[in-house]
Amino acid sequence: MSRARSLEARAEEPADPVAAQAREVLRAYERIAPVYDVLDGLYEWSWKRRLRAELFAHALPGRLLDVGVGTGCNMPFYPPGSEVVGIDASPAMLARARARGRRLGLRVELRQMNLLALAFPDGSFDTVVATFVLLCLPDELQLPALRELARVTRPGGRILLLDYHRSSRTAVRWWMRLLSAWLRWAFAARFDPTTEQHLAEAGLEPLVRAHRMGDGVTLLALRPEAR
Repeated sequence: MSRARSLEARAEEPADPVAAQAREVLRAYERIAPVYDVLDGLYEWSWKRRLRAELFAHALPGRLLDVGVGTGCNMPFYPPGSEVVGIDASPAMLARARARGRRLGLRVELRQMNLLALAFPDGSFDTVVATFVLLCLPDELQLPALRELARVTRPGGRILLLDYHRSSRTAVRWWMRLLSAWLRWAFAARFDPTTEQHLAEAGLEPLVRAHRMGDGVTLLALRPEAR
C-alpha cells in the first residue's frame, strides 16, 4: 500500500470516543477556567450551593472522591473528617481548586485524571461524588462512566450525582433550549444527559431520586449492587 493510501486509510479509522471526548472537555475547561467562577457565580449562589449541601448530606464517613472537582465548588460541603481526593481533566481548573482548598484550610489531594479511566483500585472510596459532570459525556459513554464510578466505590458505599435533566415543563425546556448552544461552547456540556437510563445496567440501586429546579435538575444517591 502506498504512503498516501496508508494515510488515507488511517484517516478513515474511527476516532477513539473516549480520547475525543477528553480532548474536547480539556479544551473547554482550560479556556474557561480563569472566568469559570464568575460565569457560574449567579447560579452557584442562587441555587447550586443549596443543592450541593442537600447532596452531601447523603455522603458516608471515610474516603471521598470528588469527580470533576473543577474549581472546588463542592469543597465547603465535604463532610468533616473525610479523606478527600479530587480529580479533574483540566490543570487550570485544578489550580483554582488548589487555591480554594488553601483558602478554606482543607487538605484535599488533587490529581489530573480522566473519569473514564480512574487510577484507583476497586472499592477505594466510601463515597463518590460527581456534580454537573456527566452532562459532559455523550450517550455512549454514560454507562462506562457509571461502571467506573461503581468500580471504585466500596460495597455498601454511595455514589452521589447532581446534574441537569430534560425538564417536562414547557417554560424550563424553552429556557434550556435557549441556553444549550452556550452550554455546549462554554462547558462542553448539555442539558439532557441520559445517565438515569443506565443505572440498572451499571448495577446501581437508587436510594434517593429527587427533582429540583422545576425538574430541570436531578439529585441521585446510589448504592452499587454487591459484586
